[in-house]
Amino acid sequence: MTALIDVILPVFLVIGFGYAVAWRGLFSESAVDGVMRFAQSFAVPVLLFRSIAKLDLGSSYDPGLMISFYAGAFAAFGLGLAGARLLFGRSGPDAVAIGFCCLFSNSLLLGIPITERAYGASALAGNFAIISIHSPLLYTFGITLMEGVRSHGSGTTLGRVAVNALSGILRTPMVIGILLGFMVNLTGLTLHGSIWAAVDMMASAALPTALFGLGGVLFRYRPEGDMKAIGMVTVLSLIVHPAVAYGLGRWGFGLETAALRSAVVTAAMAPGVNAYLFANMYGAARRVAASSVLIATAASIFTVWGWLAILP
Repeated sequence: MTALIDVILPVFLVIGFGYAVAWRGLFSESAVDGVMRFAQSFAVPVLLFRSIAKLDLGSSYDPGLMISFYAGAFAAFGLGLAGARLLFGRSGPDAVAIGFCCLFSNSLLLGIPITERAYGASALAGNFAIISIHSPLLYTFGITLMEGVRSHGSGTTLGRVAVNALSGILRTPMVIGILLGFMVNLTGLTLHGSIWAAVDMMASAALPTALFGLGGVLFRYRPEGDMKAIGMVTVLSLIVHPAVAYGLGRWGFGLETAALRSAVVTAAMAPGVNAYLFANMYGAARRVAASSVLIATAASIFTVWGWLAILP
C-alpha cells in the first residue's frame, strides 16, 4: 500500500488533474495541445539531452537490460498482431496498429517519474538507456512494417520504406535531443555552467508539464466498443511485456537490481499516446488505440503496484 500511495498515486494525481480540468472545460483542447507541444517538442527533448549527455554509457548500456526489455516488447507486438488477425479478423493495417499499441510503452512520461519516485533519481540510468533507442527503433520498425503491408503488391521495396521512415524519425525533436546528448557525451564537449543551468530549468518542467498535458489528452479518448481487442492490448502491455522482461532479466541474464528494476518498470507502463498517434496517422484501429491508451493507463495504477511489490 505504501508503494501505491507514495510512488504511484502522485504521478496519477497530476494526470488526473489534467484530465479533470479538461473534463470541466477549464482547459480547452487547444490549450492542452499547446502544453503537450511545449512538453514533447521542447522540454522533454531538453530532458533527454541532459540525461544522455551525462549518462555513463559504458555501464548503462547492458546488453542483458536491452534484450530483456525489447524481447518483451516484440513478443507483445507479435502476440497482438496475431491476435488481431486470427482472433478478431482485423485487416493487415489494423493488426499492425494494434500490435504497435502492445509494443510502444509509455517509457518516458510514466516510466521515468514512477522509477524515480520508487527508487530515486540515481536509478534512472537504465531507463534512459532504454529510452535512447526506444522511439527511433520502434517507430522505424512500425512504420516500415505498416508501409510494407499497405504497399504490398505496389513494387515499393521495404528498404526504401525503411530509409524514408528513418529520415522522418531523425527530424523529430525527441530524437534530436537524444542525438545531441550523445554528441556531447562522446566528444567530451564542455558547456558553460550558465548553459547547464538553463538546461536544468527546462528539464525540470518536462515531466510535470507532460503528465498534466497527458491527462488532458486522455480525456479525448473515451472507451468505445472493441472491448476484447482493448482487453488484449491491456494484458499484453501491462502483464506479458513486463513478465518477459522480468524472466529474462532475472533468470536469463542475471541483471543487477538497478537494471532489472529499469527493465521491468519501463516494460510495465501502459501504451503511450504515441501509439494512438501512430494509428491515427494511418487511419487504422484508431478506436482500439485511443481506448487502449486510456484504459491501460488507468489499469496500470494497480498492475504497476504489483510489479513494484515483486521487484527486489
